[in-house]
Amino acid sequence: MKLLYYRSKGRLCPGIATDKGVIDVNAYRAGHREVFCNEDLPALHEINEKADVFLKEEGLVIGPCVGNPSKIICIGLNYRQHAIESGMAIPAMPVVFTKYNNTLIDHGCDVPLGSVGYQFDYEVELGVVIGQRCKRVKAADALDYVLGYCVANDLSCRDLQFRTSQWLMGKSLDYFLPLGKYLVTKDEIEHPQQLRLRCRLNGESRQDSNTSDMIFSVAEIIEDLSNHMTLEAGDLILTGTPQGVIMGLPEKNWLRAGDYVVVEIEGLGSSRNKMI
Repeated sequence: MKLLYYRSKGRLCPGIATDKGVIDVNAYRAGHREVFCNEDLPALHEINEKADVFLKEEGLVIGPCVGNPSKIICIGLNYRQHAIESGMAIPAMPVVFTKYNNTLIDHGCDVPLGSVGYQFDYEVELGVVIGQRCKRVKAADALDYVLGYCVANDLSCRDLQFRTSQWLMGKSLDYFLPLGKYLVTKDEIEHPQQLRLRCRLNGESRQDSNTSDMIFSVAEIIEDLSNHMTLEAGDLILTGTPQGVIMGLPEKNWLRAGDYVVVEIEGLGSSRNKMI
């Protein structure tokens, strides 16, 4: 299934995207959840099969495909070729940092670059959404706790990122996490470590790689994180970016107002955003 959120009367509403249109999930179930979770899946499949009223997707304001995550956890330097282009050592353990909900933005909206920093960069990433609370899970079982996957653009401001040893300020500027339109449930993604992911800047291919180049797999990341903290339903994990970022290029022409960035992952869709 392709799950999404759309805006109605000032709130985010859960929906299911189908060939006929979008199903208003709350019209078919009692009680409203803020986030999708794994225990919803049987009911969502039933709603998907029985629904007879559909909204026109093109008429909706599509919000972030992750409604209100309690945590946005990011993994840095998780592609071998990206670590090499960055001139950094291959990590022996996951490099972890965070973004916050202020970085989320409605699908396809313009991204304001802001008035601080100037070394703005793109990063296509596979997003993983947790579907149920988990703690100290093994890698062999970790994907059982996943609800689904999405495409993400971990926009970064490099001069802010590296002005101290902590990356936070360069990663958590307002609206610096455009997501794809859909959260695709895990049953549709058989092999998360075999997905092609790409980024284009103003139509020019910049990143073109595969999740097979990850140093730590999705399952290994979940094992490591859950050993240190409890992961909750709706938590979003960004799993790193491949080579081809502006920071790794000989000539660094940073993002500027008017640029268009498109990030896409096979089976998950894309996000296209204009920098302003």
